[in-house]
Amino acid sequence: MPEPELRKSDPAASVVHAHAATLKRLEKSSGSLAQQAIARMDETLPWYRAMPPENRSWIGLVAQAGIAAFTEWFRQPDAPQAISTDVFGTAPRELTRAITLRQTVEMVRTTIEVMESAIDEVAAPGDESVLREALLVYAREIAFATAQVYAQAAEARGAWDARLESLVVNAVLSGEADEGAVSRAAALGWNAPEHVCVVLGTAPDGDSELTVEAIRRAARHAKLQVLTGVLGARLVVIAGGSDNPLAVAKSLIGPYAAGPVVAGPVVPDLLAATRSAQAAAAGLKACSAWQDAPRPVLADDLLPERAMAGDPSAREQLVEEIYRPLEEAGSALLETLSVYLEQASSLEGAARMLFVHPNTVRYRLRRVTDVTGWSPSDVRSAFTLRIALILGRLADGDLQP
Repeated sequence: MPEPELRKSDPAASVVHAHAATLKRLEKSSGSLAQQAIARMDETLPWYRAMPPENRSWIGLVAQAGIAAFTEWFRQPDAPQAISTDVFGTAPRELTRAITLRQTVEMVRTTIEVMESAIDEVAAPGDESVLREALLVYAREIAFATAQVYAQAAEARGAWDARLESLVVNAVLSGEADEGAVSRAAALGWNAPEHVCVVLGTAPDGDSELTVEAIRRAARHAKLQVLTGVLGARLVVIAGGSDNPLAVAKSLIGPYAAGPVVAGPVVPDLLAATRSAQAAAAGLKACSAWQDAPRPVLADDLLPERAMAGDPSAREQLVEEIYRPLEEAGSALLETLSVYLEQASSLEGAARMLFVHPNTVRYRLRRVTDVTGWSPSDVRSAFTLRIALILGRLADGDLQP
């Protein structure tokens, strides 16, 4: 365990102890008191009985060291004193992971209670109040030492967890997520939710740890799992537990700085989160081209801007999700949509060019909406459809010999 900074007893202190008889009896009783404390723990603490023998033996050593430290404490009452490092230094650092702070407090309390119950037997006649007062002061100091040990362990674990989380977030964002990243995420408490998405935006100025903690609070309120970090100027959040990326982004948007916030598409797991991260990153880069973009915005709503900014996945998505389905649905839909867009979204103008009734155009446009999910009558959707048609034709041109 981490060892608190402690003061040693002064070896040059008075050789003749004011309560020599009590000290001698305390030294003789220290072994039996430690055995009684261990027996009391075994009797009253279920978690102690359930522990592996190795951990129980370490706890026994800590109890013995604590009683021995009290003896030294009582030996030098006038010297500057603190708990000896031997109290917690006998146990390995890993014990702080096996035993919680609450359990350590119960262990210390049980040991102190055993020592307190033996005061009348251990103290020489007339020294009972002196020994009891010394035990009270010792109990206070060992409580502080216990808190310091666990605070140091928590700080060390927190720093390590932060580094581990940064590695996972960076692996996802850089497209290098693998089973190692999944294992590291599991060590951080990520329990593999079914729906995962990545939210990107600008990180605020100031302490990044405060920003990360604000994201965690928002995630707890929204009942989401998150892995998060500030990478350069970007605040990255990998969120799990919801199949609605826009709702996820809205619930976590508070800690982001001013500017666009982009949510990538939902993917099934952490390994696939790279796709969501890449889409969100491309959307964040292209978002300036859509000045009226909502905040937050979906990466898929930025497909035309992403395509024009050179994102190959956006180009492929527009072709495969819009152009190809229209192509497979029949040439009439592609032709009607193309003419309708060229005629400034005029039903009558498209009908004249196609030599059909306006109701036929209207029906075909409804079919376009059914096939693609984008409505030609909506200005933003019409822009997306136009870009998809251009990219689809370019792709067909490349396929021709």
